[in-house]
This record gives sequence, structure tokens and C-alpha cells, in this order.
Amino acid sequence: MQANLAGAEEDSSRRMGIAGACTSNMLNMIGVGPFLSIPLVLLAVHGSHILLAWILGAVISLCDGLVWAELGSAMPYSGGPYFYLREAFGAETYGKAASFLVLWSSVLTAPFLIASGAVGFSQYLHYLWPVINNAGLSVLAMAVCLVNVVLLYRKITTIGAISIGLWILVVGTILWIIVGGAEHIPAALRGQIDGGFPFREGAFWKGVGAATVIAVYDYAGYYNVCLIGGELKRPERTIPYSIILSILVVAVLYIAMNLAILGVLPVQQSMHSTAIVADYMQTVYSVQSARMADVLILVASFASVFAILLGFSRIPFAAASQGEFFSVFARVHPTKGIPHISLLILGFLSACACLLSLDTLISLVIVIQTMVQFLAQCVAVMLLRRRSTSKGSNRFLMPLYPLPAVLAFIGWLLILISSGAKNILFAFAITLAGVAAFLYKSRQEQRWPFETI
Repeated sequence: MQANLAGAEEDSSRRMGIAGACTSNMLNMIGVGPFLSIPLVLLAVHGSHILLAWILGAVISLCDGLVWAELGSAMPYSGGPYFYLREAFGAETYGKAASFLVLWSSVLTAPFLIASGAVGFSQYLHYLWPVINNAGLSVLAMAVCLVNVVLLYRKITTIGAISIGLWILVVGTILWIIVGGAEHIPAALRGQIDGGFPFREGAFWKGVGAATVIAVYDYAGYYNVCLIGGELKRPERTIPYSIILSILVVAVLYIAMNLAILGVLPVQQSMHSTAIVADYMQTVYSVQSARMADVLILVASFASVFAILLGFSRIPFAAASQGEFFSVFARVHPTKGIPHISLLILGFLSACACLLSLDTLISLVIVIQTMVQFLAQCVAVMLLRRRSTSKGSNRFLMPLYPLPAVLAFIGWLLILISSGAKNILFAFAITLAGVAAFLYKSRQEQRWPFETI
């Protein structure tokens, strides 16, 4: 059942270890998102209680991460979500439709997600190169996608080394930001706590909810390792531990960075800043330091494109290897052992998606993935747990089951509702189109539910 990559399954020396897995997750998570979204979170909560939004985002992400950890440990295959829903809902019946919809949504949303990092890159470059026009920024974003295709056109062990190198630069940037305002963190923390929390006010929870949606988007990516499960060393352990470690480390980094910035910059300035990290670094250090920080943020956004394209290129490959998608996606490079056709196609589509705005890209990604995949996985982990008869195996089992899965389901449901009627209707239309495509394909091939009796 598992989708192999040109011998990567047989030769453990060609697989990625836990260090590469953690860095791949964290590169996907960080990217350019937190550097752009801090003012948006502040606006949502009117400059106060920002800490609560980041903590709630971390809790939802950790609960959902435990869902991914259990599923990934049980089925450590490249293209993970495709297999999770297929096995949970019936490999020969409804699971076929569910897994097809995962593939359908991935092929549609992956280019949007990849392009969001590339567009973020071009927008931050505008701080250093203000004369470039909108057309030039779009071309630059497209180039970022294509360059990452070239970087990923190599063996997985080399990719792991690149991930670790990029991770050092990304985390180093955040640590530099934190150190610059470390002495102001206690005062900023007291400012967030003083005055208490107006829990009984509806406006308070509305603001916190909107801010938490943004925070969850910035945490997203902890599951990247599940998409390359078949290329990992000891995946039954590497997948869960890399997910949990990634979420905890990134949560600490995000919270500390927010407090450092809030301790230095006035809230009103932070809320309306278009380059908040550059403004902060200029205040703490100098203009030269602000420019250097901007360059490092560009590296972070570039690295996120690298990590996302790596993971999502494996999903169409996994499906095609099982005969569930176009066979061209199943082709593996004869010497590099990578699904190169899938990589090339997604890279090209991502470059095309760079013509859309960043807000549009983010909205499309969140609402489609939540409706088609994330909610279903919370149900899938419960179905698989009930049917599991294995005892004493090495697979990871989430603690406090089923509470994390229930909390994750509620969290994603609230996020979906808060996305607005327009986005919900769009995601529903995408889902219906996917169902129609599945039924057409099944009828053509005389497979369930149209198999000949």
C-alpha cells in the first residue's frame, strides 16, 4: 500500500532523520507569515490580549498536531493524508471518495499555499527595493517558485541538509529580534495581563477569535513531515516527535518575538506598520540592522516555499502510484529518486498562482483545507483507533484520547465559520466539483460505486 520513492524505502541512509524533519516542519510554519501578521493580530484584538490569541493558536495546533502524529505514525507513507482518509472511511468504498477529495483539494490548494510564501517574499523585498512596480513583484514571486523547483530537484538527504541550513538562518533571525528587546519582555508581559480579561464581553471573544485564526495560519505547517513519511528514518517515531517539538519551539519563538516587539514599539505604531520587524530593528539597532533583518526575513519566506513545495509534491505522486490519479505523476527520477513530474507541475502552477493577492491566497488555502481535509482527519483518527487491534506496537497514540481530536475538530469548525459565507460557499463548490470528478472517473473505470456486479 505504501508509495515508495526509488529505493528510498529500502536504503535508510537515503532517508531524512528527525533533525531534517523538524527543520522542514518549522520552515513551513514560520515563513514570512508571522513577520507580516503581527499588526493584523493587534488590530483584531485592538492592541490588547495578543498573547491569548497566540496561546490559543498553539493549543489548537497542538491538538491537531496530535491527530496528525497518530495518523502519520500508523501510516508513515509519502502523501500521508491521502492514505489516512482512505483507510479510515473504507479503502474500497467511501474512503475512495474521501482520499480523492484530499488529492483534489491538495492539487488546488498547494499552488495557492506555495504562492502565498512567494508573494510574501516579493512584498517584503519592496521595503528594500521600493521602486519596483506591482508587475515586477509578481514576476519576482513567480521566479521564487521556479528557483525552489531547481533546489528540490535532488536527493532527499541533500534536501535535508538544505533544510537545516535554512532553518539556522530563520531561527537565528527570530532570536536576533528577541534578544534586541529581551529586557522589555517582562514589561510587555505585564501590560498584556494587567486589567484582566473581559470574558463576558462578546466583542472581546470576537476579536480574540479573529486573531486566533491568523495565529493558526502562522502555526500551520507542523504536518509537513507527514507528506514525506515514506522518506524518513524510523517514521513511527520521527513523525510524532518532530510535530510536537516543532509546535512547542515555534510557539515559544512567536510569543517571545511578539512581546519583544510590543515592549519596544508603541501599540498604535505596531498596529499600522507595513514592515513591523524593520521598524522594530531600526528602533533597537539602526537602519542598517533593519535592512539586514529584512534580508533574513526574505530568506525565511524563501525557505517556506522550499518546505511546502517539498511536502505537497508527494501527494499527487502517492495517489498516482496507487492508480488513483494521472499516471504521469507517478514518475520517479531514475537517479535522484524524487517524484520529479509532480514537482515540476506543482512548481509551474504555483508560479501562475502568484498573480493573485496575498489575502486571496491565504483565504483560499484555509477554507478549502479545513472543509475537505482537517475536519475529516479528526473523525478519521477516531475511526481508526476504534478498529485498531494492534497492541504493543511502536505506533504513537495521542495522550488524553479523544480530547485532542475533539478540541481540534471544534477549533477547525470555528475557524471555518469565522471565514465568512462567501469563502464557505466557494469551498463547498470546490468540494462538489471534486465529488463530481470522482464519480465521473469511477464511472469511466467501472469502479465503486459503479463497479459491475
